[in-house]
Amino acid sequence: MSPERYLRTFDVLNLLVQHKDGLRLTEIKEALKLPVSSLHNMLQTMVSAEVATVTDDLRYCAGPRAVALALRTVQSLDIRTIARRHLQDLVKEIGDDVYLALHVGKRVIYADRCLGTQRISLDIRLGEPLYLHSTATGKLFAAFDGKLGALALAGKLPKVTPATIVDPLELEREFKRIRIAGFAKSSEESVEGIVGYALPIRDTTGKLAAAIHISVLSKRATKLHERKLLSCAREYAVLVEKQLGNYTAG
Repeated sequence: MSPERYLRTFDVLNLLVQHKDGLRLTEIKEALKLPVSSLHNMLQTMVSAEVATVTDDLRYCAGPRAVALALRTVQSLDIRTIARRHLQDLVKEIGDDVYLALHVGKRVIYADRCLGTQRISLDIRLGEPLYLHSTATGKLFAAFDGKLGALALAGKLPKVTPATIVDPLELEREFKRIRIAGFAKSSEESVEGIVGYALPIRDTTGKLAAAIHISVLSKRATKLHERKLLSCAREYAVLVEKQLGNYTAG
């Protein structure tokens, strides 16, 4: 089979998984601009291989083999492994400490860390739960997850530093700002002398799968450096997203 035919097969399959009720031959033809004869032969081959199925009213759907492969692929993805190299490359560009954060149940944790060239005296242990109201990462997850956001707003808001947000109304406004800006910032709200930034990593459904967190010494957190690190972090977040199957990222 030619490379072009392989690619067309994936184009057809990608189209079918977006329409759970299936598509007719003519609908697939119009969407992908393919000749009817070659498309019909391709669909018949896909049905024979159980990559696609066809209903009694001639609607084509993704088949059991395609579904099983997708599930095995998703199960085999380890976001920590996928993100590791990109985090290391990000550190080389910006010089600051970079973390990978995950949402586990009602907790947000750091699952991995790549140390930068700056000497930051922080003892942040991987796996320990983060505050949802004072850390950039905690605020990011709370802003984009309704349940976590409600948990943060309804619970106690300890004043970790003099800059910590402890007013629920102000915190709610902060969550709104994060959703608009697309990133979260903690200006010495969790650790004095440290400014934190958190950017989302989204999965194939567009949901927040993880986050990139960057810890910066406050004296380095200039507007110029902020623009650089946000731009670089977003580039590497997109690379991770694409490896997770989110091809709309970018």
